[in-house]
Formats: sequence, C-alpha cells, structure tokens
Amino acid sequence: MLVEISYLKKCTAVVLLIPSLLAIRCFSATTTRDSIALNESISDGQNLVSSKKKFVLGFFSPGASSHRYIGIWYNNIPNGTAVWVANRNDPVHDKSGVLKFDDVGNLILQNGTGSSFIVASGVGVRDREAAILDTGNFVLRSMTGRPNIIWESFASPTDTWLPTMNITVRNSLTSWKSYDDPAMGDYTFGFGRGIANTSQFIINWNGHSFWTSASWTGDMNSLIPDLTSMSTIPVSFQCDNSTCIYRPNPNEQMTKIVLDQSGSLNITQFDSDAKLWTLRWRQPVSCDVSNLCGFYGVCNSTLSVSVKASASASASEPVSLCQCPKGFAPQEKSNPWKGCTRQTPLQCTGDRFIDMLNTTLPHDRWKQSFMEEDQCEVACIEDCSCTAYAHSISDGCSLWHGNLTNLQWYGNLKNLQDGVESLHLRVAASELESSHSSGHKMLWIAYVLPSVAFLVFCLVSFIWFRRWKNKGKGKQHDHPLVMASDVMKLWESEDTGSHFMTLSFSQIENATDNFSAENKLGEGGFGPVYKGNLQNGQDVAIKRLAANSGQGLPEFKNEILLIAKLQHTNLVGLLGCCIDGEEMLLIYEYMSNKSLDFFLFEQSRRTILVWEMRLNIIEGIAQGLIYLHKHSRLRVIHRDLKPSNILLDNDMNPKISDFGMARIFDPKGGLANTKRVVGTYGYMAPEYAMAGIFSVKSDVYSYGVLLLEIISGLRNAAARGHGNSLNLLGHAWELWKEGKWRELIDKYLHGACPENMVLRCIHVGLLCVQENAADRPSMAEVISMITNENATLPAPKQPGFLSMLLPSEADVPEGSFSLNDLSITALDGR
Repeated sequence: MLVEISYLKKCTAVVLLIPSLLAIRCFSATTTRDSIALNESISDGQNLVSSKKKFVLGFFSPGASSHRYIGIWYNNIPNGTAVWVANRNDPVHDKSGVLKFDDVGNLILQNGTGSSFIVASGVGVRDREAAILDTGNFVLRSMTGRPNIIWESFASPTDTWLPTMNITVRNSLTSWKSYDDPAMGDYTFGFGRGIANTSQFIINWNGHSFWTSASWTGDMNSLIPDLTSMSTIPVSFQCDNSTCIYRPNPNEQMTKIVLDQSGSLNITQFDSDAKLWTLRWRQPVSCDVSNLCGFYGVCNSTLSVSVKASASASASEPVSLCQCPKGFAPQEKSNPWKGCTRQTPLQCTGDRFIDMLNTTLPHDRWKQSFMEEDQCEVACIEDCSCTAYAHSISDGCSLWHGNLTNLQWYGNLKNLQDGVESLHLRVAASELESSHSSGHKMLWIAYVLPSVAFLVFCLVSFIWFRRWKNKGKGKQHDHPLVMASDVMKLWESEDTGSHFMTLSFSQIENATDNFSAENKLGEGGFGPVYKGNLQNGQDVAIKRLAANSGQGLPEFKNEILLIAKLQHTNLVGLLGCCIDGEEMLLIYEYMSNKSLDFFLFEQSRRTILVWEMRLNIIEGIAQGLIYLHKHSRLRVIHRDLKPSNILLDNDMNPKISDFGMARIFDPKGGLANTKRVVGTYGYMAPEYAMAGIFSVKSDVYSYGVLLLEIISGLRNAAARGHGNSLNLLGHAWELWKEGKWRELIDKYLHGACPENMVLRCIHVGLLCVQENAADRPSMAEVISMITNENATLPAPKQPGFLSMLLPSEADVPEGSFSLNDLSITALDGR
C-alpha cells in the first residue's frame, strides 16, 4: 500500500511538471531577442527585434520574388519595405538560410548546400555579438569590457538613408535593380565635392553625373531650398565638407530618404493615423539631366518647368518627362526613365526616316562632312548601322550609329531658324504612313539607284584593273581561300596558345545578333566593331573588316602576329579570329567602358575622370608601351597611339588596342623608314609625318600628346579651346613659358588634384613632344619621371607641329597616307 502511494505521488509530480515545462518552452519561443552571440544563430522564420521594438532583422522576399534575403525593416508597419539588405546580390534560393558565426568569427549567411556569404568580418575578436539597434543599425560588436562596434550596416547602406546615418561619396546609397530585386541598380547617391568643387548631393547613373543638389553653405536647408516652402520642413541636414547626416522633424517622426530604382530621391514620413508612408519631397527632374530618358527616350522640356515647380509639394508620382518617338515603345511601362525600344526592327533595305523637329541633337556625332542634305540622307540609308542623320549649313552632314541618348523636345519654346539642324530618326518603313513612304521611295529611286550603278561600275573597273596588273605574274595569293590558308599557317607557326579560338562566321553572326545596330560599338580604319556574346556567356568585341577599308590582309596578319604573342595587363587581349571567304574578323576581350575618348572629350562624362583615375590611366599606358618597346618577345612600335585606341575595363584600367599599324623593330637598329605613313594626324611625330622615319620615340611623341590631352581634357587637333594657338601643343608651350601652366588643367580637376603632381605630368608631356626625337625620353624614363617625385627633370624644348592647324580624326580618313605619292609598301612585321 505504501509503495502504491509513493508511485502515485511520483506520477502526480510528473503530471504537474509537464504544464510547467510547456509554459517555459512557449514563453522562450515567444521571447524576442535583439542579438545573437558566437554560438547562436537565426534561421529563416526567426527574427531579431531591437530593444524598443522599432526595427526587425530577419529573412524576407521582396515583391513577387521567391528569393530570400537578410534585411532590416520597420517593426509593426504593414507591408514594410526593407531599409537594408545584407545579401542583395547573393540571394538564398529557398528557406534554408541561417545567419550565424563561422569558426573564425565572421558573421555569415549560409544556405542549405553549405555555401556561405560573409555579412561582417569579425576575425581576431574573441567575445562578440551581432545586434539590431533602435536606430536601424545592425552592428557587430566586441563584448569585452565596454561594447565596441567593429562593423555596422550604416557603413554599407543599400538604398535607404536613415536618421543619424553618415552619408558620403564613398558611403553612398545604391538603388535597387527593380521593385522585386534588391540587387545593385544603376543609380548611386552620395555627398561630397561636385563639379563646382562645392559640397553637394550627387546622384550618378552608371558612373555618369545624373543630378546634383544646391551647395552646402552651412544652413540646414541650403542643399534642398525647396524644403523651405513647406509648412513643416521634414528634415534638417547637418554636414561638413565631406559627410552629412539629417534629423527628422518632428524628432520622433519615422522618416527615411530613399533612392528608388528610377534614380529619384524621395523623403518620406510615416503617417501613424493613415498607416501609410507619405511622400514629403521628391528630387526635381528636368531635361538637363544627362541620359534622363535612356535610349531613344525623348525628354519633353515643356513639362520640365511645371514638374520642377510641383515636385516638392506633390505626394504623388510626378508627370513623366520621357516619351517615345513614333515607332518606339517604352522598354518598361512602369519606368519611363528606362528608355524606348523599336516596335519593328530595322530592315536596312527600305528603312525610312521620321523628322524630329525642335529636338536637340544627341552627343557623339559619328561623322561630319560637307554634302547636300539629300546626299546626307542617302549616306545614312546606305549604311545599315546608321540610326539618324542631321544636316545644317554650318556643320554639313552628321551621322549617328547605335542607340541615341539625350534627346530633348522643346515644343514651341524653341523657334528653329534657317540652317539649324533637325534630327531625322531611322525607323522601319512599316512605321510610316504610305504617303510618307512614297516620298522616300522617289528619293530612293532618284539617288540610291544611280549610286548603286556607279558602285557597280567602279567594282567592275577595279576587278579589271587588278587582273590586268597581275596578268602573267602568277600572283594567286590574293585569293580569299589562299589568304585564309596563309593566316591559319601563321596561327600554327606562332604558337598563339590554346586560349586562341577560331570561330565560324555563323557563330559570330549568332553572337552579334547578325551584326545588329544595337550591338555596334564603333568603327575604325579596319572596319566596324560589334559587341558579341559567345555560347559560353562570355562578352567579346568583334572587329569586322569593312569592304571599303583601307586595310586588309596585311593589317589582319599583323594584328594576329603581334597581339596574339603580346601578354600584358595594359594591352587588350586577342581571343581569336574568323576567316570565311572574304570575311575577316578579329575577336577581342570586351571592354565595358569603351575607349578613353568616349569620356575625355565629352563634358558630362569627363566629370567622372577624377585625378586618381587619370593618373592611373597615364601610368597604365606608359607601362604598356614600356612592355612593347623593351620587355615583350617582339619589340613593337605601335604607330597609332590615340585616345580612341585606349580601351577601359570595368575598373577604368587602360588597355592599348589596335595593332594593325604596328611594326616589329630591331632594338639595335634604332630608326626605320617607310614610304607609307600610317596613323592619325595630331598624334604623329614630326619626323614620321614628314619623312616616314619612325622609332620608339615616335610612340613617345604620341604618348606626350595623349598625356597633355588627359590633363587638359582638350583635343590636340580641335579647332577651339586653345587660346591663341592653333593646337594643344602650342597652347601648352605658351602657358609653360609664361608660367601659367595651371590654366592648362581641366576645370573639373581644379582644387581636386595635387598641383605638384600635375605640374610634373605637364612637364613630362612637353618633354615627350619635343621636335627632335633624340631629345625625347624613353618610356622607361617617362614612368620614372612620373612616379619618382625626387627625379630632376630637364627643361623641355619647343614641341613639334607648334603652329600647325591639325585636322581632326573626323576630317581625315583613318588609315594610311603615302609620302610624295610614292608607292605603298607592304605592312609586314620585320
């Protein structure tokens, strides 16, 4: 009996204990925490909540996306949007994600496969924890003694600026890619030195200046004067020369500043009664913003003024300034800033033009020549890659290739006068009315057919002449099949390596979308260059020999012989080639930032070429030339060094390209002579341009011109911008002699570059362009002079071509020029 009583007591105790254990477990499950320690973690479905329950950190999926991200959002706000994302470019594809510390102390996000993403580095810190604060800041801190923050999310913001967060040019916001994708978008926002060398807010689009605020004067509203017109100013800024924070008004009002995916800056505050975020201010937009409307988008300047006036007070989306021309549709209906796409692809044969009256002309005219307007239209229609043309009495004919940007329509605000250019945009014939099409049909019959007949006559005459010239000489090596065989033997004999690929013409057609106009990157003496995407996903640049090119098999073989053997970080890489009948193509590594002249000689793009970037380009080109002249397997003189032949990679590192004109030289031989002068006026050394004598000092002269252009932002051969001189070299020499060398510095570098270093570069540039080749330094001496501040530099002597008005690249066909009408020699490496 006693045993039974004892057993019942034990059972009763266990039964009573079970609810207690369950209660403890339930309580611990609902208890919130704001941090995780070294041996703790949170899985998808678990959150950290700040101590005053203002912010939450956990896993989420944005919009309609199924991807999972670690982010921070406001607590207890319906449909809250993340204000920070840890793995914005590295989503977890399911709900297997875990946030934890690894074995060495890093805070990582690990997925179900074991792959991990480092959120914060904590190596070397013994006692640590990660915590979400009531400011919205997620921190990694040491718990030894007084807590010490060793990493914080405020130092790596995404698209949202929270109160007390410092914003700078380096600590900047980057927009989301789209509403459903928090990956890094096209726009960045920061605070720092702007174009006028004053502190201001700056928004960049793909590295180019998009919008700048007013300047910081010390007044809390000087950056955004529009705020002063509001009954309640939502924020007050506190800044110095390089960093800025803000405080909301009222102080406890939930406030955030967001750079949205369209590049617009928004100040919003939470309305606790309506449970909604209210837009208090939106960055005013105007057509003065570079590339505001994307490819083919037309900015309506008649709306710009009204939008500026209302944007600060409106809580709704501003009226879109961007519209699409006839034959085009918005690329994204929800985002008018993304540009327009053609509704019907161009057909080449039979395309027509629409007249874009009262529209400003795009930048980067591809070609200018003096011809009648009807001839200008024919020149564009005969070139399948030409997308627009314009004609005026003063400038003659201008042609554009590829996608057009910076189009503005002025409506009736601009009265066009006689002789002012109007843009004519190429579209498929089906996009125009039949009456318009019939008019162009008559033009086609009147001008194109005679032109075709003339070309056929010239072709027949040329073939007859070549056959007569080679009659009886047994010269069969010009046949395309023999040419292909020669080049294939060259590849095998030169041991170009396994990295060198040979592609079929059909593979290249697929890679370039059949050489579409949208894929065209530019055109040089060899022919057009297209962007291509190979089957393995690799982006490449493909150079195609043009039928009317002044170059051919010699240059083609020369490029393969040289560049396939040359390996240097500052030389563009040749990946392969293709020969198919008369088609000859070269395949290069793709340079995403195009060429140096694309940035250097265009005002809005030149602003991103800060001093450190220019100096890196100056030194990189010099290192590439040193390799060519001294350290490569083949000693090479480039002979056509100019900004358009300096390509820029993702990090704006320079790579020398286009070796079709290059020559192999004997290091012991010194000077060489040619009857065929190749290159570009303005960059050719005097002894080479006048007498055909070239050496490594010819490249040194070209480098000196290039160096002075990089410092000044001016073309050597431009008609304006050189004071009383006819070219940049004369202008630089006059300023140097008068001690006014500071006037040569690009205005965008004033106050933002070390003058002693700029002075040294100008000095070196003048030494490189001295008239006598023997006086010029070698490239090894050049790099020593630039990098060694203690090096003593000799006084420069007078440059060559001091008082000559030089033709620009647009005025002179690129290629070769014969001296005194002498016969042209073969351009083979020797």
